[in-house]
Amino acid sequence: MSVIYSTLTSILNKISDEFHESFLFSTIFSILRFVEKGWVNSYFKKLYPNENFLSFLNKNNILRNHIFNPLIVLFLFAIFLLLSMTAPSKSLVITLIVAFVAFFIGSTILPRYFLNDSAENILKFEKRDIYSIGFCLTLVSIVFFFISIASVGGIPLLKPSIRYLLKPAFTMPVFLIIPATCLIASAYLKDFQDGKIARSQARFRFLFLLLIDCAFLLILGYRTPLLAAFLIIIIIGFYGNIISLWEVAVGAAIGVGAIIGIGYFRSVGEMTITSSTNPFYTLQSRADFTLHVLNLLDFIGGDFGVTHGQVLLSSIPGSELGPRMMIGKLIAWRTEVTITPTLIGQMVADFGKVGVAVQMLILGLTLGIGFKLMQKTKDFFYIGIYSLILTYSILGIETGILDIQVLLYFAIAIFIYLINLVKVKN
Repeated sequence: MSVIYSTLTSILNKISDEFHESFLFSTIFSILRFVEKGWVNSYFKKLYPNENFLSFLNKNNILRNHIFNPLIVLFLFAIFLLLSMTAPSKSLVITLIVAFVAFFIGSTILPRYFLNDSAENILKFEKRDIYSIGFCLTLVSIVFFFISIASVGGIPLLKPSIRYLLKPAFTMPVFLIIPATCLIASAYLKDFQDGKIARSQARFRFLFLLLIDCAFLLILGYRTPLLAAFLIIIIIGFYGNIISLWEVAVGAAIGVGAIIGIGYFRSVGEMTITSSTNPFYTLQSRADFTLHVLNLLDFIGGDFGVTHGQVLLSSIPGSELGPRMMIGKLIAWRTEVTITPTLIGQMVADFGKVGVAVQMLILGLTLGIGFKLMQKTKDFFYIGIYSLILTYSILGIETGILDIQVLLYFAIAIFIYLINLVKVKN
């Protein structure tokens, strides 16, 4: 396995070096260094609030040390359920209790029995390799972005109706900009940790990465991937001491505002609501509809499920129906629509309450081990990979963890964590 990794990273390093040495990219990076220098030395930067702004937040131990603990998934899931105007059935209440208890055991109790020895045997990754992988993923994303725009003959942000003409085969590679952002930001964090760049330089580079994500993803009219990039930057920045706690709080408020605002204006543009409708209605209606879907799936799935893995397997490219289309077929016999089933929707449809217990336990344990490994090592890579899987766990509260690329991120994280568990044990 190490031979494959070494060969792959060697190729990607060469590709990255070739692009960086090209006239186009050397010019771009020269301009960015000039802008970065101007940013760092800017007089207006002094007007920005310092570390002590909203200092009362730092007095809260939970916020200061555990704001991105894996249990935030349960906290946000509970809030999402409370937003709904639909009451869960008695059976669904039991399913939710099973899900919450299993996740709590996996994320909080079981990790106590692992990684308690020295961190010397933890697998280490080279910063150059991580940066090159992220840079090459960005190149792939940019290429498919232009292919996606050309395929629909317009800009989905300006004409929302053509967003539904976008082909998944073209848009899925665009979303690689999310793990690319994670890896590049992690590499910048390593430079900051090693003293190669100042904190203000790291903050500028994080902001620039986020602006690139906004430019590409907003033009395509997608909000969930944009929120993913936003969350990743915040989590890496927070645990890397690049972003302050008050900035996390403000960023969370902006994120919630973006969810409400983008959903509201998209709904107005698609004429599903009028401009006089309460903007919060779009959020409540989404929660209401999604919980209604979950009620139906729980009824269908029962204790042992009905599809027995078919929903999860439908994530594989080439499947006749995607996982969210299969959910639509299950509850409404309509294969032309995609329906978000919440974090546990697929679990209960495939394997019932038993499946919910097992899969939520695995998800909790993955996040729990990742959180412990990150805190133990303070390593740039483990901060990055934890931010990636936690981000998609949070977003999966509504959408489910069903996209093949997201499942691949979790598979890679689990594989790396397992290697570490074996190395530390030996």
